[in-house]
Amino acid sequence: MTLTAADIRRFYLFSLFFLLLEGVMVYKELWPAFLLPVALAFFFLAFYRLDYFYFSMVFFTPLSVPLLEFFPELSFNLSIPSELFVLLILFVLLYRYLTGRGVDRTFLFHPLTLAILLYLSWMLITAVTSTLPLVSLKYFLSHLWFIAAAYFLAYELFRRQDNMIRFLWAYMIPLMLVIFYTLFNQAHTGLVNQKAAHSAMTPFYNDHTSYGAILALFIPILTGFLFMDRRSRRAPFIVVAGMLALFLFSFVFSYSRAAWLSLVLAAGIALLIRLRIRFRTIALFTVILAGLLFSFWTTIWLKLEENKQQSSTSFAQHISSMTNVRSDASNLERINRWKCALRMYSEKPVLGWGPGTYMFNYAPFQASYDRTIISTDFGDMGNAHSEYLGPLSESGLPGMITVIIVFFLAFYTGVRVYQRASRPRDRTLMLAILTGLSSYFIHGLMNNFLDRDKAAIPIWGFFAIIVTMDLYYKNQKEAAEK
Repeated sequence: MTLTAADIRRFYLFSLFFLLLEGVMVYKELWPAFLLPVALAFFFLAFYRLDYFYFSMVFFTPLSVPLLEFFPELSFNLSIPSELFVLLILFVLLYRYLTGRGVDRTFLFHPLTLAILLYLSWMLITAVTSTLPLVSLKYFLSHLWFIAAAYFLAYELFRRQDNMIRFLWAYMIPLMLVIFYTLFNQAHTGLVNQKAAHSAMTPFYNDHTSYGAILALFIPILTGFLFMDRRSRRAPFIVVAGMLALFLFSFVFSYSRAAWLSLVLAAGIALLIRLRIRFRTIALFTVILAGLLFSFWTTIWLKLEENKQQSSTSFAQHISSMTNVRSDASNLERINRWKCALRMYSEKPVLGWGPGTYMFNYAPFQASYDRTIISTDFGDMGNAHSEYLGPLSESGLPGMITVIIVFFLAFYTGVRVYQRASRPRDRTLMLAILTGLSSYFIHGLMNNFLDRDKAAIPIWGFFAIIVTMDLYYKNQKEAAEK
């Protein structure tokens, strides 16, 4: 990259300012001053080697920890250092756009990008009308900077296709370190100790559900890498196979039932895509299945209530407990949260209560007969446990519809790319991406993590890969037709 005279002047002025600031802080015995050189290095990366800065952000995402771990008295929380990276990227992108480096129009007007902008626009509207505007505004801004960094910037970098693979490795390598940390903690209490497994990954991941969801997201990626040549996957076969075995081992001992179920169902979806069954056939089958489920719901529910199996260290019994809606506290509390979301929606069906406000408002909507041993009077135990019902209660019916549109268009576009792709590497990568996303879309029925960096960075990054490859093959098709 060639530096202009203006760039050099800015460099010297900033360096002078930095040296003066460093000197003052050392004189005042403010010892965090010694961290300023590191901060400065990342600052220059952000403006002059944005690709390095981006991959640094991705790398540190699995290793980031909540700020409250160090300063529990704070009234706010950030994931450190990943959200600091993300925030700086947002400002860099704004600077680039304001100085004439606009967004690629084909990308900006891609249906998925338009759907994401609609999703953000409605979230902003409902943040303004929120019952807790400051909470909602913060929630909106956190989504905005995740999408700016992991989707808009990622598209610019992913136009060089090798960067897609670098992005995946940049997340999976540190995730492997978290896996070692988690298994080490579990080894002290015994791998079959289910309760210990729930928090063995903290402080890197909140609990075993978010940890299991991310493992389910990346296991298909490693599986896809096995079928790529070494040059495409950028690692020897034995390394990929070993990592896949490690991911699967940790996934099993995460004891995350929702993650297990979502990955199994996602594998079935991948098979349908691999067999090239038409999208409209899959959609029709899904509608019919949903209709049958709705028609026989009372019978199905009565049957489910006969299951009394509790969560257990026995894998067979733990799987069986997934359908226990009679006595399993985890399942019943999740149903309690869903019912609260529906009751909140019935009061504010259009604008909702405000993005991010569910946890502050759901307590009065708990019916006495729905409460469980883990319910609280103040409703201070988290969110709606659904990527769909959460927005329904917080941003009304339009909010949930925008989420569904984004997820649908991402999946639909990915299937189209898979069918168009002429290179085996691209087909394998796209099938792996779609399988991972399918696991998350299914898991989203039971949990929601898109408001956290651990899930937001890879999910929006996967969307950017889909759009980049879609535009690549669209341009190829148009060039061939000329």
